[in-house]
Amino acid sequence: MTPGKKFRDAIKNSSPLIIPGAINAYSAKLAEKANHKAIYLSGSGVAAASYGLPDLGVTSLEDVIIDAKRITDATDLPLLVDIDTGWGGSEEISNTIEEMENAGVAAVHIEDQVYDKRCGHRPNKQIVSVAEMQDRLKAAVDAKKDESFFIMARTDALASEGIEKAIERCGEYLKVGADGIFFEAALSLDEYKEFKKNFSFPLLANITEFGKTPLFTQKELSDVGVDIVLYPLTAFRAMSLSAEKIYNSIIKDGTQEPLLDIMQTREELYEVLDYYNFEKQLDEQFENTKKEGS
Repeated sequence: MTPGKKFRDAIKNSSPLIIPGAINAYSAKLAEKANHKAIYLSGSGVAAASYGLPDLGVTSLEDVIIDAKRITDATDLPLLVDIDTGWGGSEEISNTIEEMENAGVAAVHIEDQVYDKRCGHRPNKQIVSVAEMQDRLKAAVDAKKDESFFIMARTDALASEGIEKAIERCGEYLKVGADGIFFEAALSLDEYKEFKKNFSFPLLANITEFGKTPLFTQKELSDVGVDIVLYPLTAFRAMSLSAEKIYNSIIKDGTQEPLLDIMQTREELYEVLDYYNFEKQLDEQFENTKKEGS
């Protein structure tokens, strides 16, 4: 089964599909261990975690592909990837889709902000015309080799154009082949409900912390027709604060002993990594090499 088919099946078989962000391969394995059905790689997460940079469109396709490939190599869960504005015009967008498919990615979302984009929950976002966004989507759809590869259109139009215009845009995006809509920075449940009055396509709600969108529950979102609930950086934020506290504590206390109860143990790490199986294979390889050399 292709990654795209897995992603589509996960949407179909969930109500709604819960997608946590995974900033690296190990995070992806933890999400898989927790029985999630899909995972997400955030552009903001790549910028912050892998490069120590803000989410202002400064990372490239190559930067994101590195992390995406590491994740798809580590888990069979279908991966949704943030490709920002596609990193250029039609040719660059086509190349982006090709690279994502080759990396084993299941789905991407591409947005209608200008090339020098901003975080979706920050002020002063600028969006392109409907026609330009349609051209982006056409380039992405035409570049697909696997028909099941899922292309989601993200709209940031709500902040500047209001709900009616934003929904009109979504309709135009769906006409040119978008498989679903990422409705960014919604302020109320009624806005999601309004979308679902007009379209039956999959709808994604981005429930990121400390942003414009309230922390609606999964039941609330499901009740208004949301199909996918995204938690892009929830785990990363928790990891980061924990790490910061530990770095400060090591200096202050002179020992990590008081911190042991909030750490993953060596055995727990080994379980996630299937360490002993790898070690066994290495031992067998070593023994075979010894026999061949004797």
